[in-house]
Amino acid sequence: MFSLASEPALAQRRGGTLVQITQPEPPSLGSYISTANPVGQVASKIYDGLLEYDFDLKPIPSLAESWTVSDDGKTVTFRLRSGVKFHDGQPMTSADVQFTFMEVLKKVHPRGINTFAEVTAIDTPDAQTVVFRLNRPAPYMMAALSGYESPILPKHVFSQGDIRTHQNANRPIGTGPFKFVEWRRGEFVRLDRNADYWKPGLPYLDRIVVRFIGDTGTRAAALERGEAHIAGFGAVPYNDVKKLEALPNIQIVTRGYEMLSPVVELMFNTRRAPFDNVKVRQAISYAIDRKFVIDNIWFGFGKPTNGPISSNFAPTGLYSADVTNYNVPDGIERANRLLDEAGFPRRADGFRFEITHDITPYGEEWRRFGEYTQQALARIGIKANLRYEDVATWLKRIYTDYDYEVSSNHLFNLADPVLGVHRAFHSRFIRPGTVFVNGVRWSDPRADELMDRATIETDPKKRAELYAEVQRIVVAAAPLAWTHEISFATVLDRRFRDVIVSPLGLFSSFDRAWRE
Repeated sequence: MFSLASEPALAQRRGGTLVQITQPEPPSLGSYISTANPVGQVASKIYDGLLEYDFDLKPIPSLAESWTVSDDGKTVTFRLRSGVKFHDGQPMTSADVQFTFMEVLKKVHPRGINTFAEVTAIDTPDAQTVVFRLNRPAPYMMAALSGYESPILPKHVFSQGDIRTHQNANRPIGTGPFKFVEWRRGEFVRLDRNADYWKPGLPYLDRIVVRFIGDTGTRAAALERGEAHIAGFGAVPYNDVKKLEALPNIQIVTRGYEMLSPVVELMFNTRRAPFDNVKVRQAISYAIDRKFVIDNIWFGFGKPTNGPISSNFAPTGLYSADVTNYNVPDGIERANRLLDEAGFPRRADGFRFEITHDITPYGEEWRRFGEYTQQALARIGIKANLRYEDVATWLKRIYTDYDYEVSSNHLFNLADPVLGVHRAFHSRFIRPGTVFVNGVRWSDPRADELMDRATIETDPKKRAELYAEVQRIVVAAAPLAWTHEISFATVLDRRFRDVIVSPLGLFSSFDRAWRE
């Protein structure tokens, strides 16, 4: 049984408006059907989930005040909180939870289709009890029940019509601390305080206004002048973050991304020569100076890494540092030796072979990372030509046509390796046309077997042992060169307190945020 009493409300000041900059503008507010970053930044204030999470990534109660998991891991029973109302005044019951998971998240949510694949039925013995019936244990499911990832919808609203094109996607009705009021396209979304919120005394703020500002300089200036109060996820470039950090009214917060944990990587097309040769892939892994990349391209906002699982998972035991270490002082020497052994001697012009490096089309730091990679590869005799295309063209090239040799990318680990890590190199995620999955097309039967076992393993110690071996196998094979964990920077006005109180950061509800 898991239960946690609500924290006592502090005597914080009520009132005020928090202005959040989100870039780009979201395509919709239907977070139950889109995992696009801007959608979650807005909708997470409107919708609640069954659970929320602390900074150790452990679940804590939200709409579910307690829960039990059967010994075989195939039955999970949630006791729902009493007295919760949707924004239209209707009570939230077990029927809403059943509808949300069985009819929406399992069918149309991009990640929910996999996350809840093992859920075969949800029983509702009474209005406050929901019983999830699973075909096989799915311990990772318990990490995906936040208001951001699995928002609870009102059945009486969303069961009418096609969920994919529902009229309330952009007029959302949830149980969260803020109610949707207005969306003025190209300008802002306005959310007002939910006076009937189920947490007594919360929220403190009267209003959240989410602004959409296309120009980078204007976004930084708005924060500097106090016209906007918070921005993250790269809405402010790292060089501007450093400048803003020096101002007395601004603080920079790097907490609040632990359940996303982005890891930067170089992707190798392992089905195309010379990257079908493990020594070539290992050589490039050794050639990258991770500290230089972090200090000079990400302005210090990062941490070197050698593998796919973020060190943010250390509290859960799923991260292992016992892997091949490519971040070594003599990396260039090792890289040159490996390329010689692989049968690629230097030619008269000093190069061994020539490739094209496709730069991730996500902005200035990625261009600079591409330029750095070009220089690093030149040091080991690889001539790299750079190509920078629009997002749609790049996605098609990498994940549909596989028409590339090396590309840069960053992938969110999400709340559990099953959700965010397996997709990068498990065989079943070699899916032409599906983005942000196994675009390197590497696979290993032993690694697949270990990941499959870890997916259903309910014993935390055994699960950690399985992932430790997965990490050893994958890092040694180097289908990707992992360089660093990005520390996204949230720019925050110092007048606002208790804003980042969750590992979901900007994807959390801001119910405890207050202004001095």
